[in-house]
Amino acid sequence: MYGLVNKAIEGMIRSQFGDETWDVIKQTAAVPVDVFISMEAYPDDMTHRLVKAASQVLGLPTTDIMQAFGEYWVQYTAQEGYGELLEMAGDTLPDFLQNLDNLHAHVGVVFPQLQPPSFQCTELEPESLNLHYRSTREGLAEMVIGLVKGLGRRFQTPVNISQIQSRQAGAEHDEFLVRYQSTPIDHDSFSP
Repeated sequence: MYGLVNKAIEGMIRSQFGDETWDVIKQTAAVPVDVFISMEAYPDDMTHRLVKAASQVLGLPTTDIMQAFGEYWVQYTAQEGYGELLEMAGDTLPDFLQNLDNLHAHVGVVFPQLQPPSFQCTELEPESLNLHYRSTREGLAEMVIGLVKGLGRRFQTPVNISQIQSRQAGAEHDEFLVRYQSTPIDHDSFSP
């Protein structure tokens, strides 16, 4: 994974638990890197070790850490200079989710070694959809749950997400039911 991911994990831990806790987590994970370089690729194992160490040090399940990280990732990437790219991906939660593959294609221009996941929306209803998640990486379904929750906050859209199919349980890919509250546009106050 790119250093940007590890920097985000570091930022989340430092902001919520302090610098000393981050130092203990990094030491527990046996990560000898002082500063992560956003554009540099690091072994996936390093990221997994950081999450496992955070789980140990903080006494939280890794699933909670991955969900919290997913939520944090949405705000972190916007603050790290990717806000305009995020804005181009859609004005509503369902539009954004339907454009995730296009967003990753644009990000791949900047990060040439990116191995992005694939997302597909099906069974689109006025306030729900099924989100299909495919990735070469394992163990990131909880992060997807956090991402959707974080996107719900970004779009000021109440959202509920539940996993209805899991690769860990033998399915071909992960699938989530996303229910959200749509907010109608007030066309009287809308001006192009």
